[in-house]
Amino acid sequence: MIIIKNTQRKIKINTKKIEHHVKQILKILKYENYDVGIWLTTNKTIREYNKNFRKKDKPTDILSFPFYTELKPGERIKPLPKTATKEQIQDSQNLGDIIISPEFAQKDLFTTASNTKDQSASKKNAINNGANFDQHLKILLVHGLCHLIGYDHIKEQDYKIMHKKEMAILEKIKD
Repeated sequence: MIIIKNTQRKIKINTKKIEHHVKQILKILKYENYDVGIWLTTNKTIREYNKNFRKKDKPTDILSFPFYTELKPGERIKPLPKTATKEQIQDSQNLGDIIISPEFAQKDLFTTASNTKDQSASKKNAINNGANFDQHLKILLVHGLCHLIGYDHIKEQDYKIMHKKEMAILEKIKD
């Protein structure tokens, strides 16, 4: 199940399109039977989460909170034993949650991309190639979902692996 919560009002959001893209991404990743939460919120709220969880007192475009925190890139979630309880089974199908600030994402889209490791290469490519807001949001969804399944970009090698995965997914998504 995909749960989308939109509590911000500055940017008009097509939640049906977001759901459509998330379904495609999950199918591409072979996690179509897993649950994901998407929360579209304000700069103020995402700043609070960024401060609390990443110790960065500033807003950002996206934060990801994976349910499986020990998952490595390309590693699959292990199935539960047959003796698992109903509650364990339900929890096991939760990939995690993503928080997005559309306000920050839109502002970010129209600023010059820098060469910091905070930005994914696919995001920089989108900005440099004149992506519109819907395309940028799709890129953020891919980025966030990759984080939920173990990808990261803290180290240069991890960054390259994640970028390759993001680009492969983006090539397969249909609007």
